[in-house]
Amino acid sequence: MSFSTYPAPSGRWTGSPARFLHVTRPMALPCLLVGLAVLAAGLIWGLGFAPADWQQGETVRIMYLHVPMAWLASAGYVLLAACGLLSLVWRHPLAGIVALEAGPLGATAAALCLITGSLWGKPGWGTWWVWDARLTSMLVLFFLYLGHILTIRAFDDPVRGQRAAALLALAGVVDLPIIKFSVQWWNTLHQPDSITLTGAPTMAMSMFWPLLVCTAGFTLTGTALLLIRCRAALLERRTQALALRDISP
Repeated sequence: MSFSTYPAPSGRWTGSPARFLHVTRPMALPCLLVGLAVLAAGLIWGLGFAPADWQQGETVRIMYLHVPMAWLASAGYVLLAACGLLSLVWRHPLAGIVALEAGPLGATAAALCLITGSLWGKPGWGTWWVWDARLTSMLVLFFLYLGHILTIRAFDDPVRGQRAAALLALAGVVDLPIIKFSVQWWNTLHQPDSITLTGAPTMAMSMFWPLLVCTAGFTLTGTALLLIRCRAALLERRTQALALRDISP
């Protein structure tokens, strides 16, 4: 990947860093602002106006952070695996950059999911941590993120690091169905999923809607942060390439 030339965008914008920068320039900031606005509305709604749970009381409000973080951690790893496939099979020029910048965001989401899960579980379980199937598989996902972050940066040759990290990302995909279906496959302390694609939510709609808004807000904000990180990385590489060109004989 080189920025020795910076052509005007044309054709498929995903095909080159220059086109990516051109197309995403007007997208990142509006996406971030909209995401923060939606997130603020969802958090105010969920933390201030949604009802408490009849059994869990006010601690159920942790859900408005915990559930979106669980969703972002899983979705982020799907993105890592997709980037790995694009990098290994099609040598896509942007896949490695996206994987490089998505890893820390996904790891942060997984860490926040674990932390909020512990805070939520302590009143009901009487302990901060149990080796429950859902919790353990999410912890494995967090370690997979850390492994990807370290691997992609471990080589002097960025291409080798991207390929090694891509293999790790693809191998780690097996953990995602375990996270999703662990509460159905095993007898766990973690409550069953309240929201599924095949049925109506089992929670009250007065809780479901603010949760949906919070999830949308976190997703938009995370997407904007990823775009900003990718743009910054590409611009840094472009600056380095131009500097090398200027000093070359």
